[in-house]
Amino acid sequence: MTAETNTETARATGSCCSSTGSCHDGAADVQIGGVTTVYQVTGMTCGHCEGAVSSEISELPGVTSVKAVASTGQVTVVSDAPLDETAVREAVDEAGYELVGRA
Repeated sequence: MTAETNTETARATGSCCSSTGSCHDGAADVQIGGVTTVYQVTGMTCGHCEGAVSSEISELPGVTSVKAVASTGQVTVVSDAPLDETAVREAVDEAGYELVGRA
């Protein structure tokens, strides 16, 4: 289960499905520009958790994409410029989880 918020994604294949027939294996998603940072978050256990974390982080100025994965605890954030880690930590705290740091 993953929750994803994208405001700027291009499909490399021109289709919603990848060459493997999966609609969400990530191989077909190509981010246009920006800075990608992967954070480690503890406490996420389900899709609801992923959505809560994604929602809070996506509200930060400059964030263009957030993908949270509960099974790994990783949250991938694409932004126009590097984000202030304190702001990301506060957003994760607001969602009810803990930012450990960068993955």
